[in-house]
Amino acid sequence: MAFRLDGPVLEGALVRLEPLTHHHEADLAAAGEQDRASFGYTWVPTAAETRAYIDAQHARAATGRMAPYAQIDLATGRAVGATAFWDPRVRPGTDTLYAVEVGFTWLAASAQGTGINTEAKLLLFRHAFEVWQVARVDLKTDARNARSRAAIAKVGARFEGVLRSWSQSWAPGEDGLLRDSAMFSIIDAEWPQCRVALEARLAPPNESPQ
Repeated sequence: MAFRLDGPVLEGALVRLEPLTHHHEADLAAAGEQDRASFGYTWVPTAAETRAYIDAQHARAATGRMAPYAQIDLATGRAVGATAFWDPRVRPGTDTLYAVEVGFTWLAASAQGTGINTEAKLLLFRHAFEVWQVARVDLKTDARNARSRAAIAKVGARFEGVLRSWSQSWAPGEDGLLRDSAMFSIIDAEWPQCRVALEARLAPPNESPQ
């Protein structure tokens, strides 16, 4: 049987990552209608597009190649964005996962800069490296998206270069076009140091992470 991604609920102090369902639709519709200035190169549904967005992610999940999540702000109990495990790679002839991508990530404007993204990445990376025991986690973004590139670098991923005309563009007016993708990764040897850095960023002032 082919490998299928199956993402469990992951919970921290700020955010809970729940498998994406239509139960999250109203919250995500509201989240996507907040200030959209930071969404220029990212696939974020408008309120009218949210149902179709969830259906599209479910269709990807049905192939076994995606585990989509809603990001739940624990302070409010509301979904404030989405993310996913995506594009699993397994060793030939086995079901042993050795690499996976973290992507399809977005947050409402009000949730950006709150620590939710940092903790969500910690939860996803920790599960990938410590439960699935992958050798690497991939992240990529539109090469033009300086904000996203900075955020990916800030969570500890290393820039590997730009692949030209690599994947679908999500920029407005570019339907059907390909974008250049900036590629990043974390490998298993880097994960312990990356984890310490992420935990330090999340620790309250004057308190060291355990």
